[in-house]
Amino acid sequence: MVEKLKNLISRCYLGLILLFLYAPILVLIVLSFNNSRSRVQWGGFTLDWYSRLFSNRQIMEALSTTLTLAFSSALIATVIGVLGALGIHAMRRKNYQLVMVCTNIPLLNADIVTGIALMLWFVNFMPLGYGSVLLAHITFNIPYVILSVMPKIRQMNLSLYEAARDLGANAVYAFFKIILPQLAGGIVAGFFMAFTMSMDDFVITYFTKGAGVNTLSTMIYGEIRKGIKPEMYALSTIIFVFVFLVLLAVNYLPDRKGKAKKERVKG
Repeated sequence: MVEKLKNLISRCYLGLILLFLYAPILVLIVLSFNNSRSRVQWGGFTLDWYSRLFSNRQIMEALSTTLTLAFSSALIATVIGVLGALGIHAMRRKNYQLVMVCTNIPLLNADIVTGIALMLWFVNFMPLGYGSVLLAHITFNIPYVILSVMPKIRQMNLSLYEAARDLGANAVYAFFKIILPQLAGGIVAGFFMAFTMSMDDFVITYFTKGAGVNTLSTMIYGEIRKGIKPEMYALSTIIFVFVFLVLLAVNYLPDRKGKAKKERVKG
């Protein structure tokens, strides 16, 4: 009886946490189908906000800037981060610890401090614009990539690399055929982490973007006083559904393939 009561309490507690986390998103999804601009009055079901979304030039330009910025910064940060992680791993213990402390500082530092510091730096050397935002995003993305790749480097079997070199493979060939496949999981995780952080960032983007450059976060911030357009509810719903489907595929497909392989082996 006591065990059943504990299980019931734990399930109710978990349910409340999930409700607290996802209730705002559910409200946003409902509002994206509301025929009224009011957030407290239901005006009937409609898909007009989705059709207007794709004809809204301002939102489409902000979305395009956000996606290109996130992909470019994540890709460049991944390349730099992987090479940096390999270099850090090869350092002596004291230097290794010092560099890892420096790597963790941007993660613990307040975004507003990083944003203002980067803004003051860029103002002295280049005009604020898309280029300054891209450099800023690469800067704060690199530590995420390094910390994602480092555990894979520690698990890496260097004997395979040395064996490939002994068998006549050059350093470049051995790196791409031996090292990179072992780091693939960490590299992919670091890339998606950097992409997500870039998509989500507001503070650093706000201080380094300059005039004429708008991402989704800065555009929404600029519209708060006027009132957020219902088209943004539709866009947020599309992004949420896309992320949900990607996570579902990532978690479900490997299990399905594993079960299929087990069935083949048994057969």
